[in-house]
Amino acid sequence: MLYYSDIIIRLLVATLLGGVIGIERESVKRAAGFRTHILVCTGAALVMLLSIFIFENYKSFTSTDPARLGAQVISGIGFLGAGTIIKDGNTIKGLTTAASLWSVASIGLALGAGFYSGAVITAIIVLIALKIFSKLEIYIPDRRSIIAIKLNIDNVPGQLGRVAEALGNENISIIHVSLEMNSEESKIAQLYLRVKTSAGHKNQQQNKDLLMRVLSNVEGVRRISVI
Repeated sequence: MLYYSDIIIRLLVATLLGGVIGIERESVKRAAGFRTHILVCTGAALVMLLSIFIFENYKSFTSTDPARLGAQVISGIGFLGAGTIIKDGNTIKGLTTAASLWSVASIGLALGAGFYSGAVITAIIVLIALKIFSKLEIYIPDRRSIIAIKLNIDNVPGQLGRVAEALGNENISIIHVSLEMNSEESKIAQLYLRVKTSAGHKNQQQNKDLLMRVLSNVEGVRRISVI
């Protein structure tokens, strides 16, 4: 049987854990931040509490499955997570925030069911993944050597070749390339590149610095952005 104290404690803990994870997302300027994570976690906890309430109070009238509402939360959170995913050129951003929303919803469901230990341990793991593991990613070999960049270049014949030649001289391989123009008459084109630098640099920042230095010396390159 659910008591008022159980309901209050579970919702407050959901607010706390959702808020802590939300603060981390807010600190890195993500669209789904402090308030969003609180609302998702608390809402999921309430849904689970409602499932238990319905099961306890109406089980003699009809066959009820207390897990059914919770399952709908897990499915429905995908729509909210999709709103945090943004495609910028050839780069997709927001997947980590979408995953954190899904995790927070799961934490809320666990709290609503009274599974405090699982919820707290999961929240700690999520925080470690967001705060600490993000700093370790740059030391993963493939990640630190593969960089996506956007160039504003003169829309003239041979411009792409000049860029490719400059990168090739530094043993930088082009993995993917796409070109966007507002119109055929446009004087400036947007060039999206995904490149792989040669081994030897300790971290991704050194690779980015190398790219900026190489491309800034190419004639016809107007602007360089790492994405």
